[in-house]
Amino acid sequence: MPPIRSVLRLAASSLLALGLFTAVVSAQTDPLPSWNDGAARQAILDFVARTTTEGSADFVPPEARIAAFDQDGTLWVEHPIYTEFRFVMDRVPDLVTAHPELAEKPGFAAILSKDEKKIAALDPRELFEVLLATLSGMTPDALGREVNAWLKTARDPRWHRPFIDLTYLPMQEVLSYLRANGYKTFIATGGSVGVVAPYSEEFYGIPPEQVSGSAQSLKFEIVDGKPVLMREPKLALENIEAGKIENFRMVYGRTPYAQFGNSSSDDQQALQYVKASPGLRLSVAILHDDAEREYAYGPAQGLPDSPVGTFSQEMYDLGEKEGWVIVSMKNDWKKVFAFEE
Repeated sequence: MPPIRSVLRLAASSLLALGLFTAVVSAQTDPLPSWNDGAARQAILDFVARTTTEGSADFVPPEARIAAFDQDGTLWVEHPIYTEFRFVMDRVPDLVTAHPELAEKPGFAAILSKDEKKIAALDPRELFEVLLATLSGMTPDALGREVNAWLKTARDPRWHRPFIDLTYLPMQEVLSYLRANGYKTFIATGGSVGVVAPYSEEFYGIPPEQVSGSAQSLKFEIVDGKPVLMREPKLALENIEAGKIENFRMVYGRTPYAQFGNSSSDDQQALQYVKASPGLRLSVAILHDDAEREYAYGPAQGLPDSPVGTFSQEMYDLGEKEGWVIVSMKNDWKKVFAFEE
């Protein structure tokens, strides 16, 4: 009789050939209950099965199992303006009072107007200018405390709920499913790592050391006789466009096997690079096409154009050509939020 390990390996190979891995993985419980049956859900299940089953030609060793997720528009709501800038908006008036000349700058002027359309129309670098000014002159820990204190009381103006309620339930399931199969999950955001890292573990189960984002410089200082690191009004890493994947590889030394995003202005290069890398790779782009349950914007597939989270038709066509998984929120998700009936 052959050794039991050989028998199991042979059985695994047979299952792979028959395309039955997904049935085995989810035999006891459905790992993605908020997803409708369809190509997108099946692609995620198949990817995990093929990359985590010993004997599979696509097997990925545990140390290399990395999945990276954009945050805004991929893990939680980004419309009509990024949540991070709602936090910043509360800090701008006091800063402008102390430095009146800032009121003439486009980013500050838009935020002072409280006109969300003007804020949404700002160039990312104009928004960074506001971020750098408002989130400087404090330690990383002090900023983290402020962020978490704000999140305890802040409410989204549409749903009147805490922002943790506006994380996408189907994506939370994907995070859990990947981790249950040996993947480390990372956030790769264009936003401030100093803002996202303090709540990433509570919101997504992702520890702060696995958050990659745009980063301000830190400076060692002695304050009241104690050594501290102070945030400076200077950008050390710009994690937008190609910088998202460039910085990820530079910081972590590995390329993700799975990349999730939604924006042609912020995620396209990372999705392209991951999908073209050696081995079985998964690139997933979230298309916001559900105005009733969330928002609808593109302009891909004839959806309304938007400066926030733009998903261009060019990126859509590129994704189809290169074999990305393009998720329709309207068609692929049974539920968007956990609080839905």
